[in-house]
Amino acid sequence: MMGKVRCNISISLDGYAAGPNQSLADPLGEGAERLHDWVVGLEAWRREHGMEGGEVNASTAVIEESIANVGAGIMGRNMFGGGRGPWGDEPWKGWWGEDPPFHTPIFVLTHHPREPLTLSDTTFVFVTDGIESALERARAAAGDKDVTINGGAATIRQYLAAGLLDELELHVTPVILGSGERLLDDIGAVKFEQIRAIEAPGVTHLKYRVVR
Repeated sequence: MMGKVRCNISISLDGYAAGPNQSLADPLGEGAERLHDWVVGLEAWRREHGMEGGEVNASTAVIEESIANVGAGIMGRNMFGGGRGPWGDEPWKGWWGEDPPFHTPIFVLTHHPREPLTLSDTTFVFVTDGIESALERARAAAGDKDVTINGGAATIRQYLAAGLLDELELHVTPVILGSGERLLDDIGAVKFEQIRAIEAPGVTHLKYRVVR
C-alpha cells in the first residue's frame, strides 16, 4: 500500500510562509521566525532536534503525528540553502549541521547536478529533472510510508498545482507579515475537505485533504 504525500507548514494570518528579503543570513525572511514561536519550545520538537526539556500542550500530538510514518521528504533548493546557481567547489551542506533532523532520504529539487550528501542518518539526493521525478524517487525510498513536502512555499505550490499532494496542514499563527512569500498564490482551483481544527497556544492547526 502506498503512503500519502503530505505537507505541514506554518503561515501568518495574511497567508505568508516566509517574510521579505530572504537571504543566507535570514533564510526565512524578515520577521518570519515568529511563525515558529509555537513549536520551538515544544518537548516533541526539541526531542527531534537533539535537545532536552520543553513543554507539552495541544500542539504535541500534532507534531508527533507529523513526524510519524515518514519514509522520505522533498524540499526545494532554497530551503536546502546555499544560494542560487552552481554548487561551487565547497558545496553548501544545509542549515542543520552534522545531524539533520529528518532521519530519512531527502530529495532536493535543483537545476544543478550534485552527488548525494549523507549526514548522520539523512541522505540528501539532488534531483534535476522536476517534481514528478523527485516524487517518484521519494515514493520508492519511502515504500509504504508517507512522503512529506518539506518546503519552501514555492515547492509546496508546485505540488499542489500539479495535483500531487494528498494532505495539507496549516499551522496558522497570530502574525501579520505584510509581504514576503505567500503560500497559496497561483495554484489554480484546488478543492479541500477539512479533516480537523485544533486550537493550541499561539497557533491554530487546520488539516485538509485535497479532493480530486
